[in-house]
Amino acid sequence: MNRSSSRVAFASLAAIVLGLCIGPLLYPVDPLAIGATPFTPPLTDWRVPLGTDSLGRDVLAGLIHGGRSSLAYGLIATLGAATLGTSVGVLGAYLGGWVDEALSRLTELFQVLPTILLVITLVALFQPSLWVIVLSMAAASWPATARLARAEALRVKHSGFVQAARAMGSSPLRIMVREVLPNAAPTLAASLSLTACAAMLLEAGLSFLGLSDPSAVTWGQLTGLNRRYMLDCWWAVAFPGCALFVLVLTLSLAGDALTRALAPGRFHR
Repeated sequence: MNRSSSRVAFASLAAIVLGLCIGPLLYPVDPLAIGATPFTPPLTDWRVPLGTDSLGRDVLAGLIHGGRSSLAYGLIATLGAATLGTSVGVLGAYLGGWVDEALSRLTELFQVLPTILLVITLVALFQPSLWVIVLSMAAASWPATARLARAEALRVKHSGFVQAARAMGSSPLRIMVREVLPNAAPTLAASLSLTACAAMLLEAGLSFLGLSDPSAVTWGQLTGLNRRYMLDCWWAVAFPGCALFVLVLTLSLAGDALTRALAPGRFHR
């Protein structure tokens, strides 16, 4: 990915996030309001530019508010998975011995569990809500980050600057935070962008199956509620699905560009 492509990826992601943030101010319509004529096609009524769904809800309002919810779910779940996975991976790699062995076995245990089944089980055991869904997705997503963080920590563990910091009397915690993590950041950045993409797709799948917070509008929920009317109301399914595809693709490209920017020497120009 060259510099121009990187700029396009970052600019596109920034535009999407900005649009989702100020969208409710520019288009203050309740996405759950039922009042318009159902199955109104796009561009046929200026009051509902993208039409209405099977219940008469504004599709454009659903896209704006649903995007905010989907992005929030993905980012919060990624933050939780990154914190847990990075801590487990770096701690095990640096301390080694039985600590590394125990944490590696724990990581493998969670990694072999089917992600979607684990999340569905956790959500079904508790009432679906923002934090239940987020914590469930984080619990299912951290092993990949942990393995990558461990590999990066092992790569820099015996490097000269780590040895110098150890000789100067720095504590293990200080070395892990000040020396190991910054050098593992470029690789972890790409992993986190992919984790965010996977989390948003996972949340969309849960919403599609009806396992999301009923008070929160998401793109997966919009698609799931209108899937029975695809022939009569294709726009209510196509627009949220396309929006999710564009956001995930843009976030993935931006993560790749960020990785190349943080570690330009690792990639061929």
